[in-house]
Amino acid sequence: MIIPAIDIMNGGCVRLLKGNFSDRTNYDISPIEMAKKFALDGADWIHIVDLDGARDGNLAQINLIIEIAQSCGVNIQTGGGIRELIHIKKLISNGIKRVVIGSLAVTNPRKVKSWIKELDNDRICIALDVNIDAQGIPYPAIRGWTESSDNSLWDILDDYVDSGLRTLLVTDINRDGAEMGSNVSLYQKIQDKHPKLNLITSGGVGSIKHVKALKALRPYGIIIGKAIYEGRFTLEQVINC
Repeated sequence: MIIPAIDIMNGGCVRLLKGNFSDRTNYDISPIEMAKKFALDGADWIHIVDLDGARDGNLAQINLIIEIAQSCGVNIQTGGGIRELIHIKKLISNGIKRVVIGSLAVTNPRKVKSWIKELDNDRICIALDVNIDAQGIPYPAIRGWTESSDNSLWDILDDYVDSGLRTLLVTDINRDGAEMGSNVSLYQKIQDKHPKLNLITSGGVGSIKHVKALKALRPYGIIIGKAIYEGRFTLEQVINC
């Protein structure tokens, strides 16, 4: 499944390069217009990130995201700055299908596991955005990609094995927005180690060839952002490739 992405800052559509907030591209289309276009082009799901929330730890764009969910007619998963169960319930009650938890899944796994148990476990996705160290070990970044976790991706996933977690999103930060191809080997290792998880890949897609390489892994979902915005291909083309 191809999942187009909308990253929001200051109410507008943007894309970051390798998670750098100072290296961003602004697009002259509103998030609502972009979501409606994705819906017309065949998207079943849209991935929306509140980058202001991810950076500052609050829900800066919650009303806009709810408006998108109620106006575009497709499934929405969203993350960025979500810290409390009451916020998750507000999003879900207003049409959001799945909530994405990033930093908190690393810094407070006990809290996130309690949410997974309380809600339908398909409502929660944890997002682990990783940097690869010199030994090839992936370490999640936290707090808008400004800090690094002391625990590896593998340690964190092992800790969630018995939590009921169903959906996992992983981004290789070094490839995000770079359009040089995804970290296929990392995703293959995740699927080998944790085959019961629904893996969503993110980062690096710049061509239809890159999409086909990911589709060969048969992940649950493939998030694509910048390459669509920059016209490398259309959403319809990659859905059907």
